[in-house]
Amino acid sequence: MCVDPTIPPPPSRVTRRGVLAGAAVLAGGAALTGTAAGTASATEGARTHQSRPPRGGTLIIDGGTLLDPLTGRVTEDAVVVIEDGSVRAAGTRRATRNDVAAVRKVARVIRANGRWILPGLIDAHIHLSNQTDAHRAIKLGATSIRSGSTSFYQDIALRELARWAPGRVPRIRAAGVFVTPKLGDTILADPDLAPLSRLKDGVRTAEALRRVVEVNLSRGVDVIKTRVNERAGSPTEDPLTQVYDRDQLATTVAAARRGGATVLCHSYSEKGIHDAVMAGVSSIEHGVYLGERTMREMRRRGTYFTPTLAAMASLAADPDPILAERGRRFLPIAQRAALRAHELGVPIASGTDSSTGAVDPIGREVELLREAGLPALDAIRTATTGAARLVGLSRSAGRLERGFRGDAVLVDRDPLDDVAALKNPSTVISYGFPVDA
Repeated sequence: MCVDPTIPPPPSRVTRRGVLAGAAVLAGGAALTGTAAGTASATEGARTHQSRPPRGGTLIIDGGTLLDPLTGRVTEDAVVVIEDGSVRAAGTRRATRNDVAAVRKVARVIRANGRWILPGLIDAHIHLSNQTDAHRAIKLGATSIRSGSTSFYQDIALRELARWAPGRVPRIRAAGVFVTPKLGDTILADPDLAPLSRLKDGVRTAEALRRVVEVNLSRGVDVIKTRVNERAGSPTEDPLTQVYDRDQLATTVAAARRGGATVLCHSYSEKGIHDAVMAGVSSIEHGVYLGERTMREMRRRGTYFTPTLAAMASLAADPDPILAERGRRFLPIAQRAALRAHELGVPIASGTDSSTGAVDPIGREVELLREAGLPALDAIRTATTGAARLVGLSRSAGRLERGFRGDAVLVDRDPLDDVAALKNPSTVISYGFPVDA
């Protein structure tokens, strides 16, 4: 659970903005494959498209039952019209007929009869560091994600790739590298982190904390990830041991805010969670021992709770007996915390905390929240409208309404009756393009 700082770094020549250029070259070259222009160099292809990423797709989803998570409204025999990657219209056949007529000659049509249509889902905590895992995440319905950090800014490169090759990977809110006491080999992610190697106690001083945040911001991250407790996914660590105090967390939050970024905080212990909330983080991740006093403070502040129940369920099945016992113990406690937080009005977002080689469907997190006691519609909202607000996409994700991005999932049965349907979408649409296998 949470990124492993010991993953080997990329070649030393990959520094600073080079990772973004590499992603653009990769996507630009791929877009030209199979054309005469494809014989040109990848660099030339990227330069040609440098300031104009591809436009979105134009598509009609015809028939099916449309669910709007915000209102709970269900529309049978619905039509969704997506033009150039954005929703032009969504609703009854009669209400959308003029919009259908306007794009019919150029639109691809997907027949959705007998299926349910929902907006693309959002995984608010996931660690993606390669194209294979990123593509698996989008195939499983996560058309937008918030990174929980990577070791060497792979999430920033994937974010760029998503601009140039929509449908290949999810739209990404990148977190860059973890603000954590022990950077490990992550210190090699950027030359400006090298001076921190002199610190005997690691990244703990105000100056060191600000340095990591500032390097992240210089690389163009959207959010900052930090921790208040040790990892649950390591048998040699105690997830209830606190590693940063309130003042240290507040320093990180202040540095992030100066750069226009919010902070998500890995946490487990009740005191650690409370310190993080009081320090001003935007969301509590994992939060197993979240107490009611802190829940009420979170509701007052609008602090989100991302329980990552799917990660705890996976931990319970780990072959390591220490981790398996930890997962079995944590999961029911976290589910009770999620239900109580929901009852008190704490905003909740779904996140799988998946990482390299083990990407869980975001629908699994929705299913576990439903099992915890959340009503089906509210559980679905944690991966749509609720998560969209948390990750800063509330005007473009989480609904299929005019002006929103053309991201959708089609499932074979009623998710209000069985939210597990979201684990296996039959069709995923990203930016108006069907996602290929």
